[in-house]
Amino acid sequence: MLRLSKDEAIRFLGKQGILAAFVIFMLVFALAEAKFISADNVLSVIRSSAIIGVMALGVTFVVVSGNLDLSIGSMMSFSTIVVLDLHDKIGPVLAILAMFGLTLLLGALIGFLVGYLRLNSLIVTLGMLSAIHGLTLTYSGGKNMDIADKSSWFSFFGQDSVMGIPVPILIFALLAALLGIILSKTPFGRKIYAVGGNGTAATFSGISRSKTVFFCYLISSFCVATAGLIQASRSLGSQNTVGQGLELEVLAAVILGGASLLGGAGTIAKTVVGVLMLGFIQNGLLLMGLQFYVQFVVTWVIIILAVWLDIAGKRGKLWSPLA
Repeated sequence: MLRLSKDEAIRFLGKQGILAAFVIFMLVFALAEAKFISADNVLSVIRSSAIIGVMALGVTFVVVSGNLDLSIGSMMSFSTIVVLDLHDKIGPVLAILAMFGLTLLLGALIGFLVGYLRLNSLIVTLGMLSAIHGLTLTYSGGKNMDIADKSSWFSFFGQDSVMGIPVPILIFALLAALLGIILSKTPFGRKIYAVGGNGTAATFSGISRSKTVFFCYLISSFCVATAGLIQASRSLGSQNTVGQGLELEVLAAVILGGASLLGGAGTIAKTVVGVLMLGFIQNGLLLMGLQFYVQFVVTWVIIILAVWLDIAGKRGKLWSPLA
């Protein structure tokens, strides 16, 4: 039998604490409710988590660079409303291209303010949250949007499957693989870690902090546009507040995945684990019959315990050395 020493166990916990917590939660819910691990339920949870997951991939870049993005919920509402409105006016192809272009412009504006003007990312994105929400309401005239032609091929992104796998899951998986390679295997990815870890040292090393942060926000806005496309395609109609509040859920998934709010730490793979953990926790609580308002409290407690487990493994103690 393989046995780990105490030091080896602590090192393993430090590197894989979130993954270990995820496995534990899955086992507990599987024992409590047999339907939890059924193929249909697992596929349903991953599919419903795809929109949050796609946005979390982009936010991981922003957080690793040492910044925040609280505007993504309002930006997702904007992208969803725009593509739905333009679908019947200029056709689905041009509508998608126009929506991505406009969303990237919003991301570029935030990237310019935070990256080049060096404004505080919390203040900028909090302000943009309100500004983009107002822009969405102004654009839509305060009305919800629907596509007239419900048989449009536009539904492919949110409703169809390829070889039995829902398209939203495929989009999430492909983006996660691509962005995971960019963040962990490319010079640009190493620059992001350097800027997030110590921006001053990175600047003296010849790394352009401004440009790096700018492109992180562009990546984040691209992911938000992709999430908006999936959302619009799934329902072929939407409220103009569809993304409201999602920024907190996305940020929770990214932090649950081990990314540091101080920057310089985090991976796409662990963000995916954080997204799935959040989705399966909520699904497990639902199957166990808990009321939705109780689920918020229990989910919060489980997130705190999971993060505590991860941090405890990294420092080798359950309590802070200063306690």
